[in-house]
Order: sequence, then C-alpha cells, then structure tokens
Amino acid sequence: MSEHGSCWPFVGRRGSLTTVREALRSGAGMMIAGAAGVGKSRLAAQAVAGLPGYAVVHALGTETAAAIPFGAFAHVLTGPPRSGENLLRWAARHLRGQAGRRGLLVSVDDAQRLDQASAALVHYLAESGEAQLLVTVRSEEPQPAPVTALWKDELLRRIELPPLTVAEVGQVLEAALGGEVAARTVRQLAGMSEGNVLYLRELVHAGRESGCLAERGGAWRWRGEPAMTTRLRELVGDRIGHLDQDEREVLELVAFGEPVGIELLTALTSARAVERVEARGLVVTVTDGRRENLRLGHPLYGEVIRGDCGTLRTRRRLRTLAEGLEATGLRRREDGLRAAVWRLDSGSPADPALLTSAARLAWSRQDPRLAARLARAAIDAGAGVGAVAVLGEVLTVLGETGPALSALSALSASASASAEAQGAGAQGAGAQGAGAQGAGAQGAGALEVAGAWASMTEGERAQHACSLGMNLAWAGADAEACQVLDEAVATLTEPGWRQEAYVYRAVADCFAGRMGGAAESLAGARACAPGTARGLAHAAALEAWVDAYAGRQERALARAGRTAENGPDRQESAHALPTSLDALCAAQLFSGRPEEAARTAERGMELPAAELPVTGFAAHLAMAARLRGDAAEAVRRCGDDLARLPEREPYLGRCLAEQAHAFALLGRLGEATRALAEAEEAAARWAFTRQHVLTAAVWVAAAGGDVAGAVRRCLAAAEHAERHELRGHLMFALHDLVRLGAAPAAVERLRELASLVEGPLVRLLARHARALGDPAALREVAGEFERLGLLLYAAEATAHEAAAYRETGRGTLARGARTRAWALARRCSGISTPALIDLATPELTPRQREIVQLAASGLTNRQIADRLTLSTRTAANHLQAAYDKLGVNDRTQVARLLTAL
Repeated sequence: MSEHGSCWPFVGRRGSLTTVREALRSGAGMMIAGAAGVGKSRLAAQAVAGLPGYAVVHALGTETAAAIPFGAFAHVLTGPPRSGENLLRWAARHLRGQAGRRGLLVSVDDAQRLDQASAALVHYLAESGEAQLLVTVRSEEPQPAPVTALWKDELLRRIELPPLTVAEVGQVLEAALGGEVAARTVRQLAGMSEGNVLYLRELVHAGRESGCLAERGGAWRWRGEPAMTTRLRELVGDRIGHLDQDEREVLELVAFGEPVGIELLTALTSARAVERVEARGLVVTVTDGRRENLRLGHPLYGEVIRGDCGTLRTRRRLRTLAEGLEATGLRRREDGLRAAVWRLDSGSPADPALLTSAARLAWSRQDPRLAARLARAAIDAGAGVGAVAVLGEVLTVLGETGPALSALSALSASASASAEAQGAGAQGAGAQGAGAQGAGAQGAGALEVAGAWASMTEGERAQHACSLGMNLAWAGADAEACQVLDEAVATLTEPGWRQEAYVYRAVADCFAGRMGGAAESLAGARACAPGTARGLAHAAALEAWVDAYAGRQERALARAGRTAENGPDRQESAHALPTSLDALCAAQLFSGRPEEAARTAERGMELPAAELPVTGFAAHLAMAARLRGDAAEAVRRCGDDLARLPEREPYLGRCLAEQAHAFALLGRLGEATRALAEAEEAAARWAFTRQHVLTAAVWVAAAGGDVAGAVRRCLAAAEHAERHELRGHLMFALHDLVRLGAAPAAVERLRELASLVEGPLVRLLARHARALGDPAALREVAGEFERLGLLLYAAEATAHEAAAYRETGRGTLARGARTRAWALARRCSGISTPALIDLATPELTPRQREIVQLAASGLTNRQIADRLTLSTRTAANHLQAAYDKLGVNDRTQVARLLTAL
C-alpha cells in the first residue's frame, strides 16, 4: 500500500461496478452521484479501465478551470473553431477526432464544478449521441443547469453511490492491510469514517503512523483515539470550509455536546447561524422521542473542530452547555448525566448528588469508565454511600477488585466510626438495628458491615451490601459475599431493595457454580412485591442464564429470546440485555445450534456492553466455530477479546481456554500449552469459567499424544460440571470421552443425562455413545451431526463408522465410510483428534498410534519412553514399525500426514 493510497484496493463496490459497466456496454450513459470522498472517481476509473473498444477523454471540474470557458476540456481543445462554426459542434468535432474509428467515451469527474461552456458541451454530447458519457457529481452540492438536466431529462442513468457498509469496510481493510482485521476494529473504523473511502484511507495511514493501528495477536487492531495527521486534518478542514464567528460557535458547541437540542442551541447562539451550518451539511437533525437534536454531519468534523480549540475556550464552551441545560430544569434523566459531564470537563463546581446520579446512569448505560470518573468526582465533592457503592461495583468489572474493596472498606470504617460517635443518647434504635444485623455480618470480618450499616439509611445499606457482595463474589470470597448479601436480605424491609439484594445473591451463586441456590435466590426476588422494573428485568435475565447452564435449554431459549427480541426499555435495566444474550448463546450451543449462537454472539459484540469484560461473547463465537469444525476461526475470535480484557479477569480465562482448545485441535501444541497455563491462572475463581479450562486441558493432553491422560482429565471435567450443576457442559465432557475412545465410561451417564437436559443435542450425543460398533447407527448419527452444522462431530462419527466396518472385515464398506469421513474432515481444515488420526492411520495399533502422535508433536524417543514408561529401544521399535506401515521415514513426514486431514 503506497503512502498516499494510490494503490488503495478497489473492493466492496462490485455490484456498483457491474451496473456501470453494463450500462456503458449497452450504449447508455451513467451519472454516479454521492458525497465527497465516497469513491465516485475510483468507481468511474475502474469502470472505464475494464471497457475495451473506446477512446476515453477525461475531464475534471475544478474551481480554477471553472473561470475559463471550456476550461475542463482545455487539454484536448487545441485548435481554433472554423469561421462561423458553432462552438459546441467545434468542441464535439475535436473530441471525436481523439477517437478515430473507435467509440468515444467522455468521463467527467466532479461535474458540479464545470464552467457553463463545459457543462453545455457535456449536455450536447449526451443529447446528440456524439459520445457516451460517464459523469460523477457530488450530490450535496449545487450543479450547473445543463448537468442537472442530464439526469432529469433522462439523458443519463443516475445511481447514488452510498457509503461503504461495515462489511465492505472490512473487505477494504483486509485488502489494504494484507491480513485479518479484528471485527471490533472494522466496526470502529467504519464508525469513524462513516463508510467514506477517502477518510477511511487516511484514518488507516494515520493509525499506522501513530501506532493506534497495528498487528496484535494475529490480526490488525485499533487502540486509542482517532489519530489526526496533517493530511487528514486538511481534508476534513476543506470539507468544513470557511466559518464566520457565529457559525464556528455553533459547530464548537455541537462538537463538544452532541447531540445538542435545537432549542438549547438556538437559545445559546444564533438561529440563523444554526440554519446556515445545517444547510451546508455540517450538522444534521436527529429525532429522540419528542426532542429534535443536532449532530455533526461527520464524526471527523468533531476531531478537527475540537482540535482547534484551546483549553480555555474548551472549558468555556462546556460551561456554556452545562449552564444552558441546567437552566431548562434537567427535564430528562440523561440531562443530568450530560450536565454533570460538562461540569466535570469544564472544571466548574458540580453538585455531589448530581454527580452521583450521573455515575449511576452512566453505569446503567454500560459505560464503566465514565461511571468511575463521575463517582470519584462525586466522592471528592462530598458524596456518600451511593457514590462509593457505584464506584465499587464499576471497579469490579474493570478488573480492579482491590481498589473497589478498599473504597468499600474505607466507607465501612468511616460509617462505623460515625455510628459510635453518636454517643449514648443515640444508642436506642441504632443499637437495636445493629444487633439485628450482627450475626450474619460477622463473616465479613474486618469489613465490620454491621457497625457501618447502623448509621446508614435502608437505601444506603442496600447499595453498600450489593456493591460489597458483588466485589467479594468477583474476587472469589464466596462465603463472605453470601454472608453480606444474606444479611441484607434478612434486614431490608423495602421490597425493591430486598429484590436487589436477592438478585445479587443469585449472581454470587452463579459465580460459585450453585445453579440450584441461584434459582432459589431468584425465586425470592420474584416474591418481592411490589418490585422494580430493574429488579424484575435482571431477575428474568439471570433466570435464563441459570436455565441455560443447568440444562433447561427450552426454557432458557424462551426466556432469553423474549428479552433479546424486545430488549429492556428502561435504562435502569440495561444490563439485562447482555446477560440475556449470554444465556441465549449458551442455550443455543447446548442445543446444537452453533450458527444461531454465532449470530447471537455477534449481536452481543455490537452492544455498548461489549466494552465490559463481563460479556465474553468472543468465547461463545469461538466455541460455535470449533463445533462447526473451524478451529482457526475460533483462534481468531478469541483474539477479539484477548486484546482488551483486563489481566486476571475470569472472562479472560474463559477466552484463553477456548483459544487453547482451538490451538490443540490444530496441533499447535506449544501455543495451546501457553494459553492453557494463562487460562489456569485467570479463570480459577468461577465454576463456569473454570469448566472451559478443564475441557481445554483434555484436548491439550490429547494433542500431545497423551490420550490416557486426556481421558483422566475428561473424567475430572465431567465431575466438576456435575458438582456445579453445569449440565450443558457435562454433556460435552461425557461426549468427549466417546470421542477419545473411552465410551464405556460415558454411555450410561449420557443416557441418564438425556432425561435431565432439554434439547435434541444431548440425545444425539447419547446415541453416538451407544452406536459405537454399529456402522449403520453411526452413519445416522453422523448425518444428524452434519444437519446441525456440527461438522467435527460428523467427521468423527463417520470415522467411527469406518473403524466399525474395518473391525468386522467389511473392507468395501469401510473404504466408502472412510472416503466420506475424509470429505468431512477436510471441511474441518487442520483439525486433528484421535478419531481422525485413526482415520489417517488405520494400519497402526493403538500403541503405535500413540507413539506416532507423540513423535509428531516433537518429542524425542527418550521423552516418549519416559511419558509411556517404556524403554527407549521399545519406543524406537514401535516408531519404526509405524513408519514402515505408513510409508514415511521421519517425524516431519508423520506430522505432515497427521495435519493433512
């Protein structure tokens, strides 16, 4: 890719290119209209380049040439007209002379800038049929009358070239950067450029120069704020154009406050200036309920406008916005959030209650960093329990449980000291309340919540308890978390606050892997009447989550599907949607619907909540890809989350475990081992994230040739899933035993599980276990796996079918099954499992196959001997015998054979 994009790839416009070329080939002219920088000129150039049989004359409308008659065609109109000759005919004759015997195609770029004579010539060529025309115009700019008449009089066919879609931006980026681009980065750049090809190109150059855009974890990823190079700033500045003082004030206020209400903006500035910048497309009107707001016409306008403001002017603009909005009475809840942020950014004083309310609203909108900033400002301004509780909860999900617990502990100590300082005259009712709380709160140890709660209102106690319980549960202090939340449930009297405490108690149960306990807590939340919309929405989302992991798939699909389809309307319950989508993903995966799960996870990745580490949708995408037989895609998907999740974050562990699992299936043992070690450290605290680590360990062992060790680890994974009521994971763990050749340990347990877990997949897995040795039954099972899109399982079941035929001496049928298995295995490119290795090496004994796989993974004969408790000579003899049967000579050839599946 050249520095200034001369080699910028032409992709993502194939449909438009086909339309233009077909029109030109049929003899019709075309006008391509669109915004500046959208790619009109490049499309026209590509269309002309692929059109043989024409002489092409190029013309370009410019402001300079517009001052000269026929200025756009001055480079080809060299001779003077004949005496009395019509100027248009003279110009047309000269152009025809350029073509000779070929057809004449006149390509005019930026026709809206043509001088009147050039515009009249273009119209004459189209009307007379002397030439075919391909014209580009900027749709947002006025055009000379003859150019407008080209399409109004149907002399040319007009098409509007829209901005690139997100998918098209992805295609362009991958072609330009020569490698995979993370989905999140594609969305970011699509949003920053709004699909404008010119801006996209310059953003990529700027990002690479600044280091914001770089290869990380096998894909190009963007980190940080947009980088504005001089070239990009000049391009955007030219598009903004000259501004008078009033227009600049309007744009600056919109740049710092967008979206800004029209009434507020006109009250603060000049109504006529607002109208002028809107007419130029520098701001656009957007509707929000009954309000009409203004936004900048393009995201990059704001980068340029804000960059031109110094510190003092920036603060003045923000203070003006805050004061203006406060003067309206802050009629909407979000008004308080916006005013608080403007106050904070302008450095002007803000009310602690306003900052606390704003922090809570930012958190409900899933913007944890803004919520933390506002909460800290509220605390500095003198706010109390509410601000600290929000800060504690936000810091938890940002991976900062230490500072969160410190803040809550400091609050507890301060509140306890305040309660003690009230003196003997205040000991009556206060001591009675503390006594009622004491027993349950003692488990929190030095946190001394009982003493702290004595001086708090009920609402403050609830907020403190929920935030503290969440922190303790997240940090793995399960017993203390439950004691704090149980005490809150026992002592709170207001139904809404009790409901909140029950929901957080259910969260603690989920983290600890107590699905039954979580269900009881949620039943308690449901019983609190009248509850709140927030409490009910979060309870419903958690119920779907518990159902999904506990094996009640149909109920989970129904519950989560309703929330995912309708979405919670109230901002207070915004966290219910990502939880419901997480539950829906899990239920779809456990039901054998990987394609649906992938679509749901993609939706989750696009939520604002994708900024939070608690989503983990990349792990769901990886699991869906793995089940479909695309382990390489699973590795890529994990990279989307690994680039942004905090260290020692449990969801990071789940993502690392899925990556290790996929690496193992691909035979990339070193990378799998490293990822597994990191996952072990990160995911140990929670049962459901730990389950992914245990499952990955099975396949890392298998990839290293230690099938016996893989079976032992699989039994441990099944025991963990059963102990923690993770029945969805349990069915996969038991089926892994079948895949590893240890079906007798799983047959009966899968049969029993099929009566407890809902959905078709568990019954199919149980059928697979029972069908081993029965080729006809295995073929039916494989067909069902393929129908569900579970290609890896289909390939393995067909390999089992081939083995069953082979063991009964039916060679012809065995070869047919083997051919089908190979075809399925090739659709699972690069994946290697024991069943597929057996397919590639049917001549080997189980011991020889084990030794061959260890050799292919890079172990020496001595290391193989030590692993299998053999003598080095015996290991070498087995390996040589395997070489002879396979027709290979060394480890390299064996590795190539095993990875050729």
